[in-house]
Amino acid sequence: MSGSEGSPSPAAAQGVERVRYHVPDMDCPSCLAKIEGHLSRCEGVVGVEGSPVARTLTVAMDPSQTTADRLRAEVARLGYDAHPKSGGRDRVPPVSTWRSRPARIAYASMSLFVVGVLMRFVGPDPLLAELPLAELRLAGLFFVAAALVGGWNFFPRGIRAARALALDMNFLMTVAILGALAIGEYAEAAAIAFLFALAELMESYAVDRARGSVEALMELAPETARVWRDGRETLVPAGELEPGDQVVVRPGERIPADGTVTDGHSAVDESPITGESLPVDKDPGADVYAGTINRGGYLRFQVEKPAAESTLARIVRMVEEAEGSKSRSERFVERFARWYTPAVTVGAVLVVAVPTLLLAQPFAPWFVRGLTLLVIACPCALVISTPVAVVSGITAAARHGVLIKGGSYLEALGQVRAVALDKTGTVTFGHPEVVEVVPVNGADRDEALARAAAVEARSEHPLARAIVERARRDDLPGGWFVSDFSSMPGVGARARLDGEEYLVGRPSLMPDNGGVDAPGRLAGEGRTVVGVADGKQTLAWIALADRARDAASVAVERLRALGVEHVVMLTGDNQETAEAVAREMGVDEVRARLMPEDKVEVVRDLEARYGLVAMVGDGVNDAPALATAGVGIAMGAIGTDAALETADVALMGDDLTRLPYVRRLSLRARGVIRQNIAAAILVKAALALAVPFGWVSLVTAVVVGDMGVSLAVTLNALRLGSVKDGHGV
Repeated sequence: MSGSEGSPSPAAAQGVERVRYHVPDMDCPSCLAKIEGHLSRCEGVVGVEGSPVARTLTVAMDPSQTTADRLRAEVARLGYDAHPKSGGRDRVPPVSTWRSRPARIAYASMSLFVVGVLMRFVGPDPLLAELPLAELRLAGLFFVAAALVGGWNFFPRGIRAARALALDMNFLMTVAILGALAIGEYAEAAAIAFLFALAELMESYAVDRARGSVEALMELAPETARVWRDGRETLVPAGELEPGDQVVVRPGERIPADGTVTDGHSAVDESPITGESLPVDKDPGADVYAGTINRGGYLRFQVEKPAAESTLARIVRMVEEAEGSKSRSERFVERFARWYTPAVTVGAVLVVAVPTLLLAQPFAPWFVRGLTLLVIACPCALVISTPVAVVSGITAAARHGVLIKGGSYLEALGQVRAVALDKTGTVTFGHPEVVEVVPVNGADRDEALARAAAVEARSEHPLARAIVERARRDDLPGGWFVSDFSSMPGVGARARLDGEEYLVGRPSLMPDNGGVDAPGRLAGEGRTVVGVADGKQTLAWIALADRARDAASVAVERLRALGVEHVVMLTGDNQETAEAVAREMGVDEVRARLMPEDKVEVVRDLEARYGLVAMVGDGVNDAPALATAGVGIAMGAIGTDAALETADVALMGDDLTRLPYVRRLSLRARGVIRQNIAAAILVKAALALAVPFGWVSLVTAVVVGDMGVSLAVTLNALRLGSVKDGHGV
C-alpha cells in the first residue's frame, strides 16, 4: 500500500485491506473501546478489532479512502503510539515493562512520595503557606510533586476522555488525584498517583506473562539461515528466504522455514509446533517446518514458503487474532461494565451531594469518600478478568500443539456433551498396515514377507506400500534381481526374483488354493488378506488393516472421565470394519457407510439429543460436518492449510490425547473465568458499600479495589499454563 507503514494482508477481499499495529499503552479494555470507537467513525475504516492483553490492533480499511499512516495519526490523537506489525514481529522492539517510560515516571513519583514521608515524620517540615482548605508544608510540596509526576501517565488521556465525555480509567483517576489535591489531601493524592502507576506496571507485567507463549512461538524460528549457493554455504537473514532456496541445517539447529528435504537423513523434534515428544524421521521428500529442531544428522531442504507464510507464522497470527476475539463471558462483563461504571460514578456524586447539601455535613470528608468511589468505579480489574484468562488458555494450548481460534471456542469445549470422531485418518492412521503374517507349507515367515515386499516394491497400491514398509521396518534382507514385473489391477502383482516367479495378491490368485479364502480368523474384523506364493504353492498369508491409533481408546476413556456423555465414530467404511475399530476404541456408537452429507445429519441428530457437539476430523473431507458442529476440531493440521483455516480448533499433531487435554483446559478456563468475574464484582461491591461509612480510604481503594483485584485475577489466569496434557492437572 503506497505511502503507508502498516502491514496489509497479502490478499485483500473486495478492496479491503487489514493493517495491524502494536499499541504498547493499550493495556485495558476501556483503552481498546475508546480506540475502536474513534477509528470506527473515521472515513475508510470498515472494521476494528484488538486485544488489550496482546496490545494489538487490527483495522480493516478501504485503501482508496485512507492509509495506514493516517490511521496511526488518529490513534496518536487519543494519546497512544501505534507501531506497525510485520511478519508476526513488531518493527519496534518491545521495551521491558520495568524500563519503560511509565515505569520511570512511577519511580520518580514514588521517590518524591518517600521524601515527603521522611520530611513529615523524620525531618523538619516547615509551613510554606496557608490555603483555604489546608496548610501547605514542605512535605506537602513533595506530595504534590509526587501526585503530578505520577499522574502524568494518565492525565493527558484523562483530559481527552473528559472532552469526549468518556468515563474511562484515565478520567476517573485524573479526577481523583486532582480532587484530592484541591481539598488538601496531598499525601492521599500522591499515594493514589504512584500506587496506581505501580499497579499499572504490575498488571502490565503479569498480562505480558500471560501471553508469553505466543512471543516464545515467535522466537522459535531462527534469525539466520544457511543457504546453499554456488557450491557453498551463505548465511542470510531467515526473513529473506524465498521458495526454491536450498537451506542447510546442522544437528541441534532450528529449521528456519517450511520446505521439503532434498538431501540427508535426520530425526526432527516437532514438539514446538505439534506438542508431540518423539522426534520424527526425515528423509528426502519429507516435509519440514519452521521452528522445529534438527536433532540428528545433516539435512538440506528446499524452501516451499516465504517466512511470513510458514506454518509457524500462520499459527502466531491466528493465535494473536484469537486473543482479540471475545468469548461469551467477556461480552457479558463488558455489558455489565457499561452500566456499572456510570452507576458507581453517579453514586460518588450522591455520596458528596446528599450529606453536604441536604444534611449540612462537612464537605471535605464526604468529598474524599466520593473520590474513593470514583476509584472503585474504574472497571479495568473487572473487564480484564476474562480476556487475560482467555489469552492464558489459548497460549497454553498453543504451547501444547493445539490452536484454538478464539475465547468462545475455549469456553465451548468445556460445555461439549457429545463428541463425533471421523474414523479414517483421525481414529485410525488412514492407511493400511500389516498386522499379521502367517507362514504356511513350511515356509519361513520373514523370507515370505521379504519376497512379497520385493515384488510389491514397484507397485503404487496402498496395500503394496504397506507390505514394503513392514519389511523395511523389520529390517528384512532383499537383494534379489527383479524382472518381468506386472500388475493385475484389483487382483495382485507378479514378478521374477532371480528368475523364479512369485505372486502376491488375492487368495483366489494363489496356485494351490483353487479360490479358497484365507483362514477366517485373518479375514475377519475388517482386515484385508493377501497371499504370497511361488510358482507351486502358497508361502504365507498377510493380513492388513487400517489400525486404530494407540491413543484412541485412552482418549475416549479420558473424555468420559471429563464429563463427555457420548462418543460416536463416523465412517464411510462398511459396518464390519467400523465395528472392529469401534470395539478396539470403546466408543458408544458407530455410524457406517456415511457420505459427507450424512455426517452432517448425524451431527445435527447428536445436537438435538445432547446439545453442544464437537466434531473431530481431518479438516478437508469432513469440512461440512466440522462447520455444522458447535466446535469443529481438525487433527494433524501441521502443514495443512485447509485444516488451519476451516476448523475452530486445530490439533497440530496426530495425537488424540490432545482432545482430553484441551477439554481439561477448557473446564479449568471456565472455572478461572467464573472465579475472576465473581472476585472482581464482589470485591468492588463490598468496597463500594463500605465507602459511605468511611471504612475505605483512597489508598485502600487503589491497593485493594484496583491493583489487588487486577493482580489476583491475572495471577489466577496464569494457572492455566499448568494444565498438563496427560492425566494430571
